[in-house]
Amino acid sequence: MGWVLERLEDSGQVAYLVGGSVRDALCGEEPSDWDIATAATPEQTATVFAGQRLLPTGLQYGTQTLLVEPDEVPMGQAVSSCGSGRPRPVQITSFRTDGSYADGRHPDKVCFSGDIVHDLARRDFTVNAMAYSPRWGLVDPFGGQCDLATRCLRAVGDADQRLQEDALRILRALRFAATLDLGIDPSLAKALHNERQLLKRVSPERIQCELMRMLPGRGIQTVLLEYGDVLAVFIPEVGDTLGFDQRSPWHSYDVWEHSVRALAAISTGDPLVRLALLLHDLGKPRCCKVDSTGRGHFKGHEQVGAEIVEQRLRALRFDNESVRIVTELVFLHMAQLKPEAAKRWLSRLGEVQLKRLIGVKRGDISAHSEETVEGRMARMDMFEQAVDAALAAGECINRCQLAVNGNDLLAIGVFPGPVFRQILDSLLQSVVDDRLPNEREVLLSEARLLWLASPQYRGT
Repeated sequence: MGWVLERLEDSGQVAYLVGGSVRDALCGEEPSDWDIATAATPEQTATVFAGQRLLPTGLQYGTQTLLVEPDEVPMGQAVSSCGSGRPRPVQITSFRTDGSYADGRHPDKVCFSGDIVHDLARRDFTVNAMAYSPRWGLVDPFGGQCDLATRCLRAVGDADQRLQEDALRILRALRFAATLDLGIDPSLAKALHNERQLLKRVSPERIQCELMRMLPGRGIQTVLLEYGDVLAVFIPEVGDTLGFDQRSPWHSYDVWEHSVRALAAISTGDPLVRLALLLHDLGKPRCCKVDSTGRGHFKGHEQVGAEIVEQRLRALRFDNESVRIVTELVFLHMAQLKPEAAKRWLSRLGEVQLKRLIGVKRGDISAHSEETVEGRMARMDMFEQAVDAALAAGECINRCQLAVNGNDLLAIGVFPGPVFRQILDSLLQSVVDDRLPNEREVLLSEARLLWLASPQYRGT
């Protein structure tokens, strides 16, 4: 990648790595994106890279994307995709200043500039407003390197103005604070609360993307506990959980804090498990009943919560499979998982989804009152051990593992049609419940009885 900078500079143009790639390198992490800012105009950039794969991805903002083979990485960082043969996109943007932001997302016009400091001044946060060139060194006019060292996220210039220019910066701030584990500067924190309604201008797809990128962050608990009102802009039911007293001896926290602590307690890399934990108790405020002793009860909150979650995830344009997975996890988070039922749960959900549910249960348990956690977690250990034992033993948990199949049913005279699935499902349930062994002759005998008792057979 170093040759991109060199080619621009050899043509007489100043060029720097900017933004996230500089920030990540200073944090000792591998940059995930590569952005270059240059004094070259878009036309001059196109001339410099004539014959290369240069795509006009944002010409109105002075941005073009160069597809390059990973060859040399600036600042001593390793690129994991080296040798993969896949080109890496490098965004090249002309130094610019931005005009007004009438839509709260994009500048109405840009003016190209020959000054890197002017270019950095338009950026969102100081940790993103740094530039580096092997030839010219680090350019850090707003103290981004110091803010990284002191673990502070601070806006470039006036925080309210930065957020008003582009409302997505509200969620970007939460994401950077969570993933980089940064404290948020008081002036920026105030602006995030004050300007949160601007998120209504942001597309659901962009909100979804930022939300999912922030959830794995090691600082996510601190961020979500402080900025639940921001999430409530696009998931209104979150607002109902803020400060909602559960009035229960099993809970030490209000509904929102319980959910956030449950999410933060698990180490899984599956973002859908973390999303399910974040949203798993959204149904509680609607279902709360307080008895004569003052104790709160939430009967049916898992079903109400699942309905809310499905609606909100679809509004945020999650794909159908993610909606199904998360909704099911929310619906089942109160399920009693007993070791003797391990095979039935494996048959119902499959290994991957059951492991997700176990993760949700563990997170939920960990955020209850301290005196209840140890015993309930021990029971989850026993259940997971039973699940692992069933998997290791190769127990039959799906139709593909049955000792009979559709061809066997045809051989004993079963007519093709829906009855095939019905008979195989019945056989599977009998095997999973240990009423029948998974043996071919035994299952064929049972299949004959099921066929003879079926409406399809009686109708012949």
